[in-house]
Amino acid sequence: MLNGLSFPSDEELIMLLLGSGTKERPVDKLSKEVLSVLMKSNKEDMVQNLTKISGIGQNRALAVAAAMELGRRLNRTPQVTMCEPGDILPYIQGYSMQPQEHFLCVSLNGAREVIGIRVVCVGSGNMAILRPSDVFAEAMKEHASAIVVSHNHPSGNPTPSDADIKTTHELIEASHLLGIALLDHIILGKNSYFSFLEHDMLL
Repeated sequence: MLNGLSFPSDEELIMLLLGSGTKERPVDKLSKEVLSVLMKSNKEDMVQNLTKISGIGQNRALAVAAAMELGRRLNRTPQVTMCEPGDILPYIQGYSMQPQEHFLCVSLNGAREVIGIRVVCVGSGNMAILRPSDVFAEAMKEHASAIVVSHNHPSGNPTPSDADIKTTHELIEASHLLGIALLDHIILGKNSYFSFLEHDMLL
């Protein structure tokens, strides 16, 4: 109440939503697990994934999912367009601090407005095993005209690995075949990022 709602951490905000823990799990540990699941989930599987947590029943899962959906609706900014890597960073920067690798696909329409942001895979540790079909499947369903892909490096160093470069080239080839442009591949570090576009590596 003294510091405002911008003061609590993400875990503490979830603690406010949950209200209490269980006999086996105090609310701080429960909220940490909820946050981990949220970072791995997309809209359609969020409730199902949350109910797999011991201590999170359907009502609590729905309350958390409803809070996420309300925040998404109130913060929609369809006028914002992707013109350079910095434009997309506010939407994905939250994944930079994750202890596991998260690979994301941001789909955009013809006006370069964000349609959706999806978690494609988590914790693979090796981008070489990522298939282009995994990345483009939802973008095709959404009739996207372009995508931006991104993943975080838990080490904090955003320099691309050989596997990152190989995967990017495979995605470029797939984008040409599917007619969905790959605008950038952004690697998130803890305090910086690497853009394939900015380094002319999307050729």
